[in-house]
Amino acid sequence: MFFRTNQFQYNARPEKPDPVYANKLQEVLGGQWGEISVMMTYLFQGWNCRAPAKYRDMILDIGTEEIAHVEMLATMIARLLESSPVEAREDAAKNSVVGAVMGGARVEDVIVAGMNPQHAIVTGGGATPTDSVGFPWTSRYTVASGNLLADFRFNVTAESQGRLQVTRLYEMTDDPGIRDMLSFLIARDTMHQNQWLAAIKELEEDGLDKTPAPMSFPQDKEMSEVAYQFWNCSEGTESAQGRWAKGPTPDGKGQFEYLSNPKPLGETVTELPEADPRLHGTPKKPMPPVSS
Repeated sequence: MFFRTNQFQYNARPEKPDPVYANKLQEVLGGQWGEISVMMTYLFQGWNCRAPAKYRDMILDIGTEEIAHVEMLATMIARLLESSPVEAREDAAKNSVVGAVMGGARVEDVIVAGMNPQHAIVTGGGATPTDSVGFPWTSRYTVASGNLLADFRFNVTAESQGRLQVTRLYEMTDDPGIRDMLSFLIARDTMHQNQWLAAIKELEEDGLDKTPAPMSFPQDKEMSEVAYQFWNCSEGTESAQGRWAKGPTPDGKGQFEYLSNPKPLGETVTELPEADPRLHGTPKKPMPPVSS
């Protein structure tokens, strides 16, 4: 059961409206690496968690926090779409999606200008669960596999990509109010990256899983002779200089081997057999004439 507190986790008020920037901000709300994605990912990871209670509680702590981030971003977008003051009506036509659309601007001109016409037509000056080009948010962006080590590694990636996009957005505005909120979100991404890295280490120390995940699959069932080989599959051999090409493997169970000219191990490619004629594919031989 969730209870909403009538106070933002942090401030979400721009200095002035900016509908073009509002559209940019949609990316970190409803994009692949946006706050809706991590919110839903963490909540489902927590709800599905069968591991010790400390992990479930931690996951749901951050999942619930992400709900607050979604509300902050949605509110910031709505405030960026507010009409300018009455005494600046001429600027309103420039700085407000409503002013531009209602003022007779063509939709295609609004799009070229970087505004999102749906902010006026569909949401009435509010945020929408889409990315910055209008693609709807999808649950395909979420990951909740039931294996915490695999999920936590994805979470590090999600927080890294999210932090990257927010830092880029920070550089795209001079508005002190927007920058203030983004600086908070960037700092929370710093915390969350460290949080997931710490959780990965604790999972391994608790003996619940190890690299390669999942350790519940016996390694004697995998083809051990290729388990620690690095295959050079492109032109050049610069990759041989990396940590991944020689020395002990991170899991402590093998030594990296670099194959500069790996040989294919599979069978020679042959033609597929004739398709079932009921599927009406192209046959291997000319078809007999169809009788009338």
